[in-house]
Amino acid sequence: MGGQTTSIAGALVPTVKSEPADSSAEAPPEKVQDVEEVDKDILCPICMQIIKDAFLTVCGHSFCYMCIVTHLQNKSDCPCCSHFLTANHIYPNFLLNKLLTKTSARQIANTGTPLEQLRQALEQGCEASVKELESLLYLIAEKKSKMEREEAETNLQILLDFLHCLKKKKLDELSEIQSDLQYIKEDIHAVERRRIELCRRRDRYSAKLRMLIEDPPSKSALPLLMDKHCGLSVSRTAMAPGQGRMSSGGSQNRKVDGKSSASPLILRKDSYGGSDTQSLTHSGLALARKRRVHAQFNDLQDCYLQKRRYWARLSSEKQERDRHGSSLEGYSEGLEDFQSVLSTFTRYSRLRVVAELRHGDLFHSANIVSSIEFDRDDELFATAGVSRRIKIFEFSSVVNEPSDVQCPVAEMSTRSKLSCLSWNKYAKNHIASSDYEGIVTVWDVTTRQSVMEYEEHEKRAWSVDFSRTEPSMLVSGSDDCKVKVWCTKQEASVLNIDMKANICSVKYNPGSSIHIAVGSADHHIHYYDLRKISQPLHIFSGHRKAVSGHANEKNFVGLTVNSEYIACGSETNEVFVYHKAISRPAAWHRFVSTDTDEADEDAGSYFISAVCWKSDSPTMLTANSQGTIKNIAAIGFQLLKLASLPTSMSIPLCYGDRSFLSRADLWPKL
Repeated sequence: MGGQTTSIAGALVPTVKSEPADSSAEAPPEKVQDVEEVDKDILCPICMQIIKDAFLTVCGHSFCYMCIVTHLQNKSDCPCCSHFLTANHIYPNFLLNKLLTKTSARQIANTGTPLEQLRQALEQGCEASVKELESLLYLIAEKKSKMEREEAETNLQILLDFLHCLKKKKLDELSEIQSDLQYIKEDIHAVERRRIELCRRRDRYSAKLRMLIEDPPSKSALPLLMDKHCGLSVSRTAMAPGQGRMSSGGSQNRKVDGKSSASPLILRKDSYGGSDTQSLTHSGLALARKRRVHAQFNDLQDCYLQKRRYWARLSSEKQERDRHGSSLEGYSEGLEDFQSVLSTFTRYSRLRVVAELRHGDLFHSANIVSSIEFDRDDELFATAGVSRRIKIFEFSSVVNEPSDVQCPVAEMSTRSKLSCLSWNKYAKNHIASSDYEGIVTVWDVTTRQSVMEYEEHEKRAWSVDFSRTEPSMLVSGSDDCKVKVWCTKQEASVLNIDMKANICSVKYNPGSSIHIAVGSADHHIHYYDLRKISQPLHIFSGHRKAVSGHANEKNFVGLTVNSEYIACGSETNEVFVYHKAISRPAAWHRFVSTDTDEADEDAGSYFISAVCWKSDSPTMLTANSQGTIKNIAAIGFQLLKLASLPTSMSIPLCYGDRSFLSRADLWPKL
């Protein structure tokens, strides 16, 4: 076409046909193609780059010196034609090196940057006068100075932007701190006013008492009144839970007295030493509670500031609440809310084992308790697990008659392993179960027979729950990615929700029969209105694993809530109790086997599989994968009793203590 190639000393050397130059027109396509062909011809067959320091073989092929030498260290042949070749059979290709140098110079001249062209001109010995070089050096120095100034200005601008952002952030933090300090000052004044009022009220009560003592007609009636009140105080003291040094959890070595009392609040000794009947003095009680506050100071601080800021925002949005923003004299709603948290958080200090029993039997080696639930009246509790049996126990018998082996009052056998139980809160004798074959069964505890069996789930059913407001309705979730709503009056499901991931847990809203929460393997909680199931009302995200219980890797662990506290199991064979406003556990208890053989085994192989609070009580039932069931009570501090005053004249020790919230408060306000 526009050129041809000839062989010179064994190398391919391009020969380009000369054509008249046309400065007004670009190079024709034929010339560009020739250059591309030339580039291909001067590539080293080994590294496929332009040949550097060309060497020629006896067979007529050219390579980079380093490429061919490295090749001959491993093989003794030509990379192109496989001809026998050694290091003594290669020679420098001077002609090709000269042509490659000229070609590289032309490429730099045509496509290189001005700096590359200048460098090439200087390397080739371009003649220039001293004045021209000084002018060139001056231009280069000016260019360098300009670039340095631009770079410095850019760096200073970046630094200035950072400092402005930091200043704004710190000013915002300072404003927030100043607001927090103002809240704290206001609350300190409010609390001091309440303390002054309390002292004045105490002085008035003391004056009234002295008047009663000094009044002759009252002297004869006072001993009877004192005896009556002291009797009441003694009886109340006997019913109070045992006390001890403040601690957060830990294992207790329970010693069961042979003469067990009929009261579930039987006093026992624990590993903290001494008897629970040893009461704390008022100063000791205050010191113990202060230590508990300081141990969780950071979490309590965050809780206080969060609640204080929240109520302050509400007050600013509704200006009319500024004048009527305190339910107690001088108390803001945020302070009152936090005082409720502080009061309930310091109410309990540790966990104590009240009773213990074994769930296993002689016919089943697997003893994992998957679910444990109280009935409507908290008189009975049911257990179920991989042993394929539902066992019903009487709670008072377990507590008042301590024994490692307790006989259940009722027992039902199933075909498959059980995953979940749910008592009917209206019909006391009805309980629902779900199993590994996907069967949902409603049982009659009295007759020990199944009332209804639902077999629509195609895979293992993980969860079942009766509605609290509509006792004939229950809901279940399964590994088949379906949520089914059942009615005990019908043989088939009345509603079906198809989801994209396995269902790990389902729960009715305690205050509604049309709202359910679904925990899924997609790491989200889906909140549904059963009247419109096409889309969930809300999706709660934030979990990093399947929504089932405490932080776990491979096992589902128990989780239960009451008005103020959350209890959950773990894979470390420990049960943890959290206050719902505090992120760290308030107390915990570790299961320790009394069997020496089992105690020698790795404790990490067991996990807490089920937990359940007793309604409106600091008592809960916990079970682990070993089949051990424990009745655990949260133990607090003994309050100061004023035995010298009638009940009507007792001095309150705390203000702003709210009543417990309902479980419905744990559900979203949608």
